Amino acid sequence: MDGAWRLAGVAVAILVAGGTGAPALADTPVDLELVLAVDVSGSVDAEEGRLQREGYVAALTDPKIQAAIRGGPFGRIAVTYVEWAGDSFQRITVPWTLLSDHGSVEAFASSIAESPTLSAQWTSISAAIDFSARLFNDNGFEGTRRVIDVSGDGVNNRGRPVQWARDEAVAAGITINGLPILNDRPNPWGGAAPTNLDGYYEEHVIGGPGAFLVPAVSFEAFADAILSKLLLEISGLTPDHGAGARTGLASR
Repeated sequence: MDGAWRLAGVAVAILVAGGTGAPALADTPVDLELVLAVDVSGSVDAEEGRLQREGYVAALTDPKIQAAIRGGPFGRIAVTYVEWAGDSFQRITVPWTLLSDHGSVEAFASSIAESPTLSAQWTSISAAIDFSARLFNDNGFEGTRRVIDVSGDGVNNRGRPVQWARDEAVAAGITINGLPILNDRPNPWGGAAPTNLDGYYEEHVIGGPGAFLVPAVSFEAFADAILSKLLLEISGLTPDHGAGARTGLASR
């Protein structure tokens, strides 16, 4: 009988340790959960891809970004870096990382710079949004804001309509900001660059509370544009329209 009671006690201990009796680990509170979703489709040639990456690295290591991170109520944010192209190509280049001080930001930027460069055909902003939205699930963080930051140099030409993906993400409490890269360079196979890309992003891509876009007038201007955009996103501020930024409709 004593052996039976001992077995029962062991069973109860196992249930408490591995079942509903064990307290769940709490997510780490942060001021912002941010997905940096970067276009690496075929329209982005090797030089443009290099300029994009260097732009993110330069922006993230800027002292103003680190001051903005420390200036939030929690003094920390969570960020992941995603590269995307067609509807079947999305990859996590750098996984979710807690950024709270100089060392963590520098390490995150170095991971971006050192990752192998890959590319694929077509441009599916909708698939990029769908993929990015799922990354907020069970990521170990709980942010006061959740944002997908989409940068790219073309319109959606694969997958479902981008506004459908945007609307579903917004309904889930996610804000989508945009950084359209405006340039007149033909793509690698000779096609013309899209016209009015900033208008396209404003109408079809961005959405959610406080959504905005900051156009980069060229790949060379990308670093300055992403710095301005990250400062706004981390600080939760409204963009200055005089600087070329545009806000979106919170309802969509």
